[in-house]
Order: sequence, then C-alpha cells, then structure tokens
Amino acid sequence: MKQRLVYFSLFLILIMWMFPSAPIYAQDSDSAGGVAGFTYESIKPDNQRSEEGYFDLRMSPSQKQTVQVRIMNPADKEIELTVKLNGVKTNANGVLEYGPNLIENDESLKFDFTDIVKAPETIKIPAKGETRLDIDISMPETSFDGLIAGGIQLQKKDTETQNKTKGAGIINKYAYLLGMVLSETDVVVEPELKFNKVYPELNNYRNTFFVNFSNIKANYLENMTTDVQIMGEKSDKVLYETKKTGMRMGPNTKINFPVSMDGDKVVPGNYRAHILVTSGAKKWEWNETFKITDEEADKLNQEDVNMLETQTVNWKFVGILVGSILVGSLLLFFVIRFIVSKKKKSSKKKQVPRKHKER
Repeated sequence: MKQRLVYFSLFLILIMWMFPSAPIYAQDSDSAGGVAGFTYESIKPDNQRSEEGYFDLRMSPSQKQTVQVRIMNPADKEIELTVKLNGVKTNANGVLEYGPNLIENDESLKFDFTDIVKAPETIKIPAKGETRLDIDISMPETSFDGLIAGGIQLQKKDTETQNKTKGAGIINKYAYLLGMVLSETDVVVEPELKFNKVYPELNNYRNTFFVNFSNIKANYLENMTTDVQIMGEKSDKVLYETKKTGMRMGPNTKINFPVSMDGDKVVPGNYRAHILVTSGAKKWEWNETFKITDEEADKLNQEDVNMLETQTVNWKFVGILVGSILVGSLLLFFVIRFIVSKKKKSSKKKQVPRKHKER
C-alpha cells in the first residue's frame, strides 16, 4: 500500500510538472475584471441567428465579414492578451473542446474553422480602457449544409495568479472562451457515426482499450450513450466493459473512447469488441475483431505503472533473500557459540590448582 502511495504521489508531481499552466475557463459574468483580469462583450452583427452568448452567424459562400469583441481592462496597468482560434473537437469523455488541444482533425472535416476564421495572435488593452478585437471570417467558395464550429480563447499574457493551500503551490491561469458557429442553410443535417478502429494503448500510464469512431456529418450529436464490451474473439464472456451517458460529439469530429483493463496485463491474442452507441431514437452498433501482437503486449506491459509495481517488488526473490539471511544468521550463531564453548572447556583444563602451605 505504501509503495502504491509513493507511485501515485510521483505520478501527481509529474502531471503538475508537465501541465503547470492548463487554463481554467472563467464565466463571462465575472465581475470587477473577473479572475481573468479583464472582461469582454461579443458585439453581435445583423446576421446573428440566436440570442446565445456565442456567435451564431448565417453566412453565404465566399462571404467575408469582420466581427468584433469588446475587451475591457479595469486595472491601472496596460495588459496584453493572447488570442487562440480552435476548431471544435470531442475528447475521450464525450465533452466538446473549444480551447487549445492536441486532438487531431477527423478525415471527414472539409472546412477547418482555423482556415476560415482569423484574428491577431495578441492584443493590448490600455489601463482603465477598452479595445475591440477584430475577427475576420472568409467563407469557402463551395456552399455547404450543416455547421462549422470553433472557439476563440482570450488569455492574459505571461500572467499568473498563485493559490497556495496546505503548503502546496498551485499556479492557475484563467481564460475566457467564446464560441462561434457558422452556417449557410436551414437544411437539417443528421449526425452519422462511422467506426474506425479498436486498439490497446496507455491511458494515464495504465493499459486501456480505445474505441475510435467519428461523427462524419456537420452537426452536433447530443445526449449520446456509449457502451463497449471487450471479449475473446470466439467467446461471449465479457472481459472488460465501460458505459457512459450524457456524451456529445461535435460536427465532423472523432472520439477515442477508453475501456479500462482494470490493472490487468495486456494478453496477446484475438479479441472482439461489441460497441453500441445511442442518441434518442438513433442507434449505431458494431461487432469488430482485432488482434494484439506479442510486441504490442510487451511494450504496453513494460510501461504500465501497475506492471512496474509488480516488477519492482519480486516477492519470491525477497523471500529467498530473507530466508537465506535467517539461515545464515542461525548458522553463524551456532558456530560462534560452539567456538566460545570449546574455548571455555579448554581454558578450564589448563588451570592448575594452587597448594597452600600449612602454618
């Protein structure tokens, strides 16, 4: 148990070291400059389709438009912000990511948000003043049905707020995230899922199966439930299962859905995955076989923290070592005792009694 705590603590320290500045997204209702140190207001143009806080714009092919965001600085000093544009992605938990991330684009994506929407990388706001951020939109020449979605992240440059609790120093960086959705028609595009692959990989340094599938249509898939069962290729016995509800998928995005191996070793061989995804009345179901090679299994088992713990403590070796030490100690004790006893007997034999003269 102590060893597990040591490994877990080292893992947490490693994570904090690797990701020290992951932004915390603040709400646009934060007052007095908010925890982010500034506030913003999106200026809605005439082609705004809804009353939502994000940009929901009705566009046309080849249209060029500039929209603005009003940024206010309540501080006594000038501040500089970084501006980052990101196409929407779907993470492993079925949560939409509008901020910076490492998730790859899906092959079905025809029009990338970051190719269509442009903005300066940084912007300065004077003390006790405001600046308007220009966001330029250049629609593709080809018309399309559905949605193009993404986000604009606003974050104070090179500034940090430090929160120290219980002796631990935690550095938080705060940011605002403003969404944008672009459309050209009222044609309803129905989401459609496509299976890609099942494969073993590490998730937080632990052996995991991943099911990769895509929403290949330009619309959101809401209230999604995913249920995955992993079995042997010719068996109905469920080895591992994960079910998750309340998920979402963005337009033309993919997901790597994780199925934990519960700390087990990866065993090479042939497997079968039963995958069921539902959303309201919609249903997608796949039965897919896949193979894990000896090389894949060995590589993953060597890097899994659970396997490392097992490999670190070889209890058989420890038992042999402790037993050998005990046996050796007992033998040494009896040898020393025998030698001391023998010396005492020899010493008694050499002693000559003194004769006392009579007076």
